[in-house]
Amino acid sequence: MKIVPTISSDTTGPLGVAHLPRFWQKVILSEKGLLFSGYDFCGQGFDQMLLDGLGLDRDETLTFLKTVPTYFAFEKWILDKKGGKLDAQAVEKLNAAIRGYNHSDITRKSVLLLAGIEDKGDIKDAVNLNNFDDWMEFHASLK
Repeated sequence: MKIVPTISSDTTGPLGVAHLPRFWQKVILSEKGLLFSGYDFCGQGFDQMLLDGLGLDRDETLTFLKTVPTYFAFEKWILDKKGGKLDAQAVEKLNAAIRGYNHSDITRKSVLLLAGIEDKGDIKDAVNLNNFDDWMEFHASLK
């Protein structure tokens, strides 16, 4: 059975980094061969924003995650890489970028149409639209 990731990009762990738990879940699911088709385990959108925002090397991070650590071991690994502390301003900037990113009008319209939600133009942020898309994919996977 393949699993649709349903941890929101807005979710944080103890480090307070948005999207980090979702990123961890997607990579772990992919490593175990359980990631639902159509989901990037490490894409160029929020995933790359996360890596860039934290100053993490993509290959090194993915290599570590292939060991299938717990989420909290992943956070500890990040702290170890960053000398025991994250730059609070960098985290704040990253979180704002993730929470403030808007999808294109075409993507918004498509997601809302599939979810059966009237497009009034008031839901534009990618975090919520991605949540809606995940929930629809999750529900469809149950059939």
